[in-house]
Amino acid sequence: MTPFRLRSALSLLLAGLLLPACSAPDAADRPDDEGYWDGPDAASLALADRGTEMAAERRAAGGPGAVGDAVGAGERAVGAPTASAEADTAPSALLRRQQAAGVDGSRITAIVLAAERVAPAVVTVNVLRTSRVQPRTAWENFFLPPGATRPTSGLGSGFVIDASGIILTNDHVVRDADRIMVTFPDGRDLEAELVGRDEVTDVAVLRVRGGDLPTVPLGTSEGILIGEWAVAIGNPFGNLLSNAEPSVSAGVVSAVGRHIVPSAQERGFYLGMIQTDASVNPGNSGGPLVNALGEVIGVNSSIFSRSGGSEGLSFAIPIDRALRIADDLVRHGQVRRAWTGLEVEAVEADAWGRTRGVRTGRVAEDSPAARAGIRDGSNLLEANGRRLSTPLDFEAVLLDLRAGDPLDVVVEGRNAPVTLRTEELPSLRAQRVTVFRDLQLITLTPAIRSERGIANEAGAVIAGISNSLSATLGLREGDVLLQVNNTRIRTAEEAAEAFERVPDRGGIRIYFERNGSTGVRDFYVRR
Repeated sequence: MTPFRLRSALSLLLAGLLLPACSAPDAADRPDDEGYWDGPDAASLALADRGTEMAAERRAAGGPGAVGDAVGAGERAVGAPTASAEADTAPSALLRRQQAAGVDGSRITAIVLAAERVAPAVVTVNVLRTSRVQPRTAWENFFLPPGATRPTSGLGSGFVIDASGIILTNDHVVRDADRIMVTFPDGRDLEAELVGRDEVTDVAVLRVRGGDLPTVPLGTSEGILIGEWAVAIGNPFGNLLSNAEPSVSAGVVSAVGRHIVPSAQERGFYLGMIQTDASVNPGNSGGPLVNALGEVIGVNSSIFSRSGGSEGLSFAIPIDRALRIADDLVRHGQVRRAWTGLEVEAVEADAWGRTRGVRTGRVAEDSPAARAGIRDGSNLLEANGRRLSTPLDFEAVLLDLRAGDPLDVVVEGRNAPVTLRTEELPSLRAQRVTVFRDLQLITLTPAIRSERGIANEAGAVIAGISNSLSATLGLREGDVLLQVNNTRIRTAEEAAEAFERVPDRGGIRIYFERNGSTGVRDFYVRR
């Protein structure tokens, strides 16, 4: 699980800024003779009410707050609020409890109300995995059998986005899981099934079967203000704590649109992230980042740290992107990424490696970009209103698009933006050929070559392979088969024919491309 590292505490200034100054509470906020009080300050209640109104406005307009469109007649969209979910967003339960306790209403701040709205739907995600044992000493190397494994456990956070039991979390939380169980704040344990996962965006979707499930109010990541309050809710170091309730930490939105380049030990880029200084630690992965209105605006995902703990630098996936990915996984079982046929590169780099500008390196034949008249070497200034300084800026824009969405590109030297109509990835549209029952191949075309950055011009791409066959052959999805024994491979059909010609118990040597390099695998066929 990706470690989390953020600052572990906020300045004491937080309390002073959230409270309505240090003056005595108004008469309406003072306890009466029987020790009861009339309610929180008007500003906090107005803020909570406005949050409910804004969420309703977005739902009415079809914006974030419901994931995607309705699946069919009479079906509710994933993430769409139910009547009970909307009722849960009201702070009445909190107010009643605090009234009974005689708490000063000025203490019920916007952050308190935000935590009250979201925390009941935040869960702990418990994972069991089977991990390969790596010998640490010569003694272990001698006695451990090859391929020795042992069970391991991990945990993270997640939150319910739909009353039907749909839970959003991080891919790295549930990756390679043999069993997943979620724990609700009330102590309930429910077995969860993995609906789908997307390693590119670090988003995963779980489903649980249970009644009376609370859901979070969903906001939008559009228009986030740098400096506005941000609340991180999750289960840091959950295995060290004795109860199931999530922890709450507060900070501000430090920046938006951040790109994180992985270190040698990490996997993949994080693009267009929300940066916050709210305290986040191991176990917070997959939990919600919430604004002062009590709406989820992001999914806590990664941190920077030199100590392994919170240092005030954490990053969240924008909720609009996470909901789009979740909707694709629930409806289609895979992510419908947008493809333009454009390969971009940096215009120039200074002595520190910083780039200033983006240009097209290659345009695939018969692609949306080619049909729109974009040529190799064109300088790209903006994409969908976002300024392009580095190639990662362009990739971040694509992550927020679905196949079929338009993309407006400002090209240097043109008077008006160029509009592309994105398409589904060519590799998803290609016809698949099945070999050995568990191996699916597609023919390498110029479009697929552009999509995947493949060096060779001909071959058969592995589009799907079972875990067992992958372990046996040493091949994996994305590898390009170039030659089978002495037969050069130009199409998926040729690869299938070459495999069929191998006699029972005959040997096969495969030459393949992986990450721009050529590899060789030898194995025997037993039919």
